[in-house]
Amino acid sequence: MKNILITGANGQLGNEMRVLSIENKEYTYFFTDVAELDICNEQAVLDFVQTNNIHVIVNCAAYTAVDKAEENVELCSKLNADAVGYLAKAAEANQAMFIQISTDYVFDGTAHIPYKETAPTCPNSVYGSTKLAGEQKALSFCSRAMVIRTAWLYSTFGNNFVKTMIRLGKERNSLGVIFDQIGTPTYARDLARAIFAAIHQGVVPGVYHFSNEGVCSWYDFTKVIHRLAGITTCQVKPLHTEEYPTPAKRPHYSVLDKTKIKSTYGIEVPYWEDSLKECINALGV
Repeated sequence: MKNILITGANGQLGNEMRVLSIENKEYTYFFTDVAELDICNEQAVLDFVQTNNIHVIVNCAAYTAVDKAEENVELCSKLNADAVGYLAKAAEANQAMFIQISTDYVFDGTAHIPYKETAPTCPNSVYGSTKLAGEQKALSFCSRAMVIRTAWLYSTFGNNFVKTMIRLGKERNSLGVIFDQIGTPTYARDLARAIFAAIHQGVVPGVYHFSNEGVCSWYDFTKVIHRLAGITTCQVKPLHTEEYPTPAKRPHYSVLDKTKIKSTYGIEVPYWEDSLKECINALGV
């Protein structure tokens, strides 16, 4: 019976892990957020892992407010880098597997073909830089560490792009959405399923990419969200990035190549529109 620690359990991915834990009853789970375990406290992390004899740590906790991160560098670095190091060290001390969730923001988004795990990293935001530092700590401090980079995450839980576009689509007659940033949405439940595949089969250390299949812009994404949610009264207009300035730079192209995770763990990745439909149905829109 493996003991599994999931940090950031109140977030989108943490909640999806909680949902799927009902199907995966062969494990004992410890779902924690900051109230139960402060991952920025190195001793507290080590004590928790050893006291509860943790065999797998899945770190879903992160500072994800991309624009606020530009002004909150210290806090962002604590959560996205330092805390990851503490978790990795505790995992190593207990001979546990460690799964760290990372992001497409470790790239600058200037590529034109899907990013492989071996592509040179070049973050151009505080968020991206701190997440990359976290990756490096995970892999250097824990010999059984797996880093999964993902992108455009959404879920039935928490605040996310899908829920925001549904709300705005119902409130407004028109909406401007960026069309020149390209990537792939990721349904958090699909990512959680991939994590469980790695836990079941045993972590093969290294960096992996995971998002749903296919490619779209934020504009395309919004159009499909509205169609699936039955929203017909809101006109969606395409915007250039420079028409919607933000404190943090976004990657213009962040499509991830998923060949490695599919071949390593023998998983099939759903098409993004199919997963979006599943999520919107679950929301009961």
